[in-house]
Amino acid sequence: MRFGTMTGIEYDDFLDLEYEPAATDLTCEFTIDPAADMSMEAAASRVASESSNGTWAALHVDEDELKDLGAVACEIDGSEITVAYPAALFEAGSMPQILSCIAGNILGMKAVDSIRLEDCHWPESIVSGFLGPQFGTSVANEKLDAGERPVLATVPKPKVGLSTAAHAEIGEEAWLGGVDLLKDDENLTDQEFNPFEDRLTESLAARDRAQEATGERKDYLVNVTAETTEMLERVDLVAEHGGGFVMVDVITAGWAAVQSVRKRCEEHGLAIHAHRAMHAAFDRLEHHGVSMRVIAQIARLCGVDHIHTGTAGLGKLANEDTPGINEWLTGECHGLTPVLPVASGGLHPGVVDQLLEALGTDIIVQAGGGIHGHPDGTHAGAKALRQSVDASMAGESLEDYADDHPELATALEKWGAETPR
Repeated sequence: MRFGTMTGIEYDDFLDLEYEPAATDLTCEFTIDPAADMSMEAAASRVASESSNGTWAALHVDEDELKDLGAVACEIDGSEITVAYPAALFEAGSMPQILSCIAGNILGMKAVDSIRLEDCHWPESIVSGFLGPQFGTSVANEKLDAGERPVLATVPKPKVGLSTAAHAEIGEEAWLGGVDLLKDDENLTDQEFNPFEDRLTESLAARDRAQEATGERKDYLVNVTAETTEMLERVDLVAEHGGGFVMVDVITAGWAAVQSVRKRCEEHGLAIHAHRAMHAAFDRLEHHGVSMRVIAQIARLCGVDHIHTGTAGLGKLANEDTPGINEWLTGECHGLTPVLPVASGGLHPGVVDQLLEALGTDIIVQAGGGIHGHPDGTHAGAKALRQSVDASMAGESLEDYADDHPELATALEKWGAETPR
């Protein structure tokens, strides 16, 4: 049976390069750099051991009393290893427990100088324990009127410091200009300068006026992030006031809290917008941590409906495999509802054509400064963003479309097709 030993290659019970993962195994791909005195085989077996049921010392345990729960390092390809975990190792539907195994102590082991969890292949035996998204990509037409075009969203700027009245006013101008969703940013919750319930009430009132004026459904991604019990109470308030969405800072709030919010949102028919604040603490280093691909997978299992995945290098944030992440989020995964990816961070009308060419139209395009920094104000900035999308959907160049659309022309004159840093 696979249990920690100290014979041959250390921990060799956890290394089997002939092992073919079972259909029920969770397989994880890591990039590792072994410590100076470690071979790849020794380091890989330690990763499998520490993330399952091994230990550093020989034990006096009756193996008849143990289940075979050891992980297996089953493939080594250069610096990349694959580890297979038996499904019985995991508690059904508990993302914290799963991550404590596959992204827990192993990230601090002395046996490796660095280790990065790159990808996971989730079996139905584990996926079936999670709710997954309630709406996902269907929000574009089930809750909004985006049709075939991307959903458009904006965050009032500055992200914190605006009064409640100013926040709602900016939102109304953006909605009237053609944006579908107003969104709080990651660090706006319930501060004295803009209290949560006041902001919720006034923003939804502005939404209702904008809906009546435009004939389009609009909504508000209000940030409910807080201690878990408080988050659930805020979800209830959003439903009580007629909102259709909530926003959660999923990493800082924690995955167990996200799962709790998902259950409460289903009671009210609310969709969940996932902000990924703090993700770079895990995924920015190419050689250590947890990839954004895996973070996005976790978010889908836990039940978010949309999540920020980057801009394929067209915004202000570091480049990442946005197309690949988006493909996974919208692809088949044992019947899970697909997630709607969000492109955000430094976007403006002048890069929309490139963005849609790179990522397609089944996304949310979110612009903050690229709307509110328009020389003629928020309303014109929102119109310019909508015009850039309309031009791209019609197959026209932004420059040609701008000839008859002054808001877009002004945006192109200001920003061109440059990407900010």
